[in-house]
Amino acid sequence: MLTNWLVSIFKPKVAIVLMFSGLCAPAMAQQVSLALLQPESIEASPMVKVAEPVTFPEAPSHRFWDRKNTILFATSAAFSTADFVVTRNNLRNGGQELNPVTRVFAGSTAGLAVNFAGEAAGVVAVSYLFHKTGHHKMERAVSLVNIGSSAGAVMFDLMH
Repeated sequence: MLTNWLVSIFKPKVAIVLMFSGLCAPAMAQQVSLALLQPESIEASPMVKVAEPVTFPEAPSHRFWDRKNTILFATSAAFSTADFVVTRNNLRNGGQELNPVTRVFAGSTAGLAVNFAGEAAGVVAVSYLFHKTGHHKMERAVSLVNIGSSAGAVMFDLMH
């Protein structure tokens, strides 16, 4: 009984695989010569035109701890602290944590503090990563998104 069931499942699948492998055989028969992949043969070929590499102007660079980032990080830390205080008071008065990530740490005040401190440190770390890779607008956007989400959480907790 078990073998009949397995055969009925695998027969159509085997037929489909064989059909596709038969149809793909001409495509699989094509070979690429390694001589074509050598840079010397590419440069020597009259059929291949080598384009000039495109150069982009350098984005204006700035120090990571400039005035704007310092203000953004301080504001982000302040809103994270406010979110911690309001969330802790809400949990003490019988409320519940709605964020599933923070809910893991909501069992104790120390765990909640570690969560919000990690959030603030994570904002700085991701901003630094964007700074080092030259994405300066994204570097600032990380802080702005965190400020917005923390401010929204504080307002929601104060309303409820």
